[in-house]
Amino acid sequence: MLHMTNIPKVVAEVKAVFAEYEDALVNNKVEVLDALFWNSPHTLRYGVGENLYGFEAIQAFRAARPAQGARTVLNTVITTYGYDFATANIEFQRAGSERTGRQSQTWLRTEKGWKVVAAHVSLMA
Repeated sequence: MLHMTNIPKVVAEVKAVFAEYEDALVNNKVEVLDALFWNSPHTLRYGVGENLYGFEAIQAFRAARPAQGARTVLNTVITTYGYDFATANIEFQRAGSERTGRQSQTWLRTEKGWKVVAAHVSLMA
């Protein structure tokens, strides 16, 4: 089977939706963040201090979480696989922190557009 990675049009789509996610995250646009996650019990998000299983758990976490503020993205790697599947991985640093954070997302094209189906956030020591 032929696998097509990084088709320019698909990479551009994922970069755009990832930029929308990043803006929503740093500006605490909870409704946008909710809209960008797949509304499914199969969606998961592992955070620095929480493991969230299912869209409802992720949504409740976002609603209760205060804004995290600005961060600087240090490195971004977006890879697309065919037309409907992608990963976005970044390294970041929050203002006032020396620690490097890492964020991984798995994106899936759905009938409602690109959605995060799995995410992981961690901080390096």
